[in-house]
Amino acid sequence: MVEIESAVQFSGSAQLKPVAPAVTGQLDYAADHMVDHFTFLKQHAQKAIAAFARAGCTYLQLDEVYLAYLCDPKQHEELRSRSEDPDHLAQTYAKLINLAIAERSSDMTLAMHLCRGNFQSSWIAEGGYEPVADLLFNAIDVDVYFMEYDTARAGGFEPLRFLPRDKMVVLGLVTSKTGDLENPDILKRRIDEALRYVSLDQLALSPQCGFASTEEGNLLSLEQQRAKLELVVQVAQDVWGDAR
Repeated sequence: MVEIESAVQFSGSAQLKPVAPAVTGQLDYAADHMVDHFTFLKQHAQKAIAAFARAGCTYLQLDEVYLAYLCDPKQHEELRSRSEDPDHLAQTYAKLINLAIAERSSDMTLAMHLCRGNFQSSWIAEGGYEPVADLLFNAIDVDVYFMEYDTARAGGFEPLRFLPRDKMVVLGLVTSKTGDLENPDILKRRIDEALRYVSLDQLALSPQCGFASTEEGNLLSLEQQRAKLELVVQVAQDVWGDAR
């Protein structure tokens, strides 16, 4: 077994590929560690959210990548080249998410971030949310959706028209990929654009993704990250007031 450059290509200025293992000899089955992993997962995975609820957790956020990737036509092409149906996969992912959260408590707010890849300021998926919007908002039992909207690669706000009145979307308008600080007036205008499809009380504001989804982190200094968060707070107070 050796390490080679992964086939997974992240986009962006760095054009990075993570390192992955490669098989160089005959495979053999010598240990049961993966069976142990499966046994542990089966015992705990769908009980985890119920355990959080018993501990008094009233807000829980999941990170979801597969549905966000299905917004990308290139991902569809790759799936079909492997004889997989993107539409069928989307339905399967929705069912799995609902199964995993089935034991949530009635007072728990459940949020989900739609991630398009985040590795040293690069990404994988592109494309608007239209292919998954109806399924995302109406077939998955989640209350709040954190959606990446920092660049044109995320498409427009039109898919928000599918959002039910009792759910919310957090607009990820402030990028975590670069340290360049957004203009607050432009952020407010983009929020105004989203209001063509949903009401203000259904919206919130956040960075588009984490500043360090992997141990390498993104290409921002600590000071730049702090400035981004301060900008989010400033714009949120201007738009929604101190109550939000």
